[in-house]
This record gives sequence, C-alpha cells and structure tokens, in this order.
Amino acid sequence: MALVRDAGDEVAFARLFGHFAPRVKAFLMRSGADAALAEEVAQDVMATLWRKSHLFDPTRASVATWIFTIARNRRIDALRRAKRPEPEDLPWGPEPEPDQTEALMMQQESEKLGLALATLPEKQRVLIEKAYFGDLSHSEIAEETGLPLGTIKSRIRLALDRLRHAMK
Repeated sequence: MALVRDAGDEVAFARLFGHFAPRVKAFLMRSGADAALAEEVAQDVMATLWRKSHLFDPTRASVATWIFTIARNRRIDALRRAKRPEPEDLPWGPEPEPDQTEALMMQQESEKLGLALATLPEKQRVLIEKAYFGDLSHSEIAEETGLPLGTIKSRIRLALDRLRHAMK
C-alpha cells in the first residue's frame, strides 16, 4: 500500500486489486448484495482506493480494515440510493379523493378498530395509545410509566395480537 500511496505505483495497485477486489465482492455478497451490485460497489471501492490512497494512515488501521470500511460505507450508500424514490416516481399535486366505497370501508375499519381498542384490558390499551397515538418509543413509555421495558413490550405484543384477531 505504501508504494501506491507514496509513488502512485500501478503495479503495486494491480497486486492490491487482484488480492482485495474478489474479497470485497464476496464480503458485499455475504452482506446481502446481489452479484451485479457487489461487482459495481467493489469496482467503486477499488477506484476509491487508487484515488484516495494518500489518505491511508497505517497508524490508524491496516490496509484490509481500511478497504473493508470503505466497502461497508459504499454498500450502505448503495442501499440508501436504491430505497430513495426518483423524482419522476413521486406523485405531484393533491391526492385523488377516495371513491365512496373506499371511504365507507375506511370508516368501517376505523370503527372496528375503535371497538377493538375499547375491548382491550386497560393496561394494554393505555400502552398502545402511548406507543401509536402518542408516538412514544418503548423506552420513553418505560420512563413515563415506571414499568420495566420487558413488561411494556409484552403488553404491547399481546395487545397487538388481540387487535389483529379482532380486525379479521
């Protein structure tokens, strides 16, 4: 790595590429990337290695650690890009009004959910309301109520199971 960093040695880089590129691709595939994405990200990692070799500091990390850290970060970037909608995919303007049948079904579902919530034991209903209507995390509910986190999670899980059965 020192020859690549200090002298821009292409032969040394070719050796690094030959050694690390297949390992980076395998690492990416084990991390859940398909072969095409893994190949693309591995190529990007190796190009970054060439362009930014001057940033490598052997006192902070080994070459392998540095390369696999770059690979991990590039994989995360690729996943974020894949999940971000393209501008042309975003809807423009107001959403269309639901038709009468759909509006009636939504109203009936809401009423059914309200009845199902009312039938929950109070200890479960209060926690569901705090979690879903109050937008509190389980930890925040634990702080607010003084209940153990495990108890909160269990009660919410039981309540959701009851609601799921009631909504069928």
